[in-house]
Amino acid sequence: MTFTKITEQSSKYEHLEKMSVHDLLTNINQEDKTVPFAVEKAIPQIEALVAQIVNKLKLGGRLFYIGAGTSGRLAIVDASECPPTFGVPFDLVIGIIAGGDKAIRQAVENAEDDASQAWIDLQAHNITKNDVVIGIAASGTTPYVIGGLERCNENNIITGCITCNAESPLSQTAQFPIEVVVGPEFVTGSSRMKAGTAQKLVLNMISTATMIQLGKVKGNKMVDMQLSNSKLVDRGVKMIMGEIPVSYEQASELLHTYGSVRKAIENYNI
Repeated sequence: MTFTKITEQSSKYEHLEKMSVHDLLTNINQEDKTVPFAVEKAIPQIEALVAQIVNKLKLGGRLFYIGAGTSGRLAIVDASECPPTFGVPFDLVIGIIAGGDKAIRQAVENAEDDASQAWIDLQAHNITKNDVVIGIAASGTTPYVIGGLERCNENNIITGCITCNAESPLSQTAQFPIEVVVGPEFVTGSSRMKAGTAQKLVLNMISTATMIQLGKVKGNKMVDMQLSNSKLVDRGVKMIMGEIPVSYEQASELLHTYGSVRKAIENYNI
């Protein structure tokens, strides 16, 4: 059976250059509206993978994302936002992109075609069977990502994936595949569009649900967030005021004394 990349099939839209700006924006928006419904269908798959991640992280493991191009950049964005949002160590969630840091800002030719490099990149982080690796590729055919998951499988490391094509080679490689089938892109083959949006939504769901399960959120508040700027300090003060009966000045003093919203609340004595 020949595998077909749904994300690269011909779009129903033709002659885009003849559309007005209004029509372009309206049609892009119409396509974007379909993405959350595609993600909804994948919730059982997402849930299964999150359960594995939570279990491993509770045992001291880490979560790795590997991807190329847009997928790799989205992986790095999600991983880099976990420490400031949830107060976790910078090396608990790690994003790796084919081609290295240079590829974050510009394309590195042929990096995604190297099936052996992802495992080398993972080994640089001393990966073990206590970790989880999620491969991200809209097409589900990227050699860098597939090769990395294959080596992880060989070494008894739990693998998952996020792809936008059903029954792709990547899905068949991952132990816990997530398939968000968004269909053809507005600009044929431009997987930074609906596919990229779908990947970002799923990454948000994975990391957020995992951190909540690990106790990094109280109520719906980021009580362990890093207080890295004045905006976040102000937000932290107001969180404290919402939890305990103190003035802004008292809450600010508590935050300064204990260094985190959680500790300020826990150490407050009426």
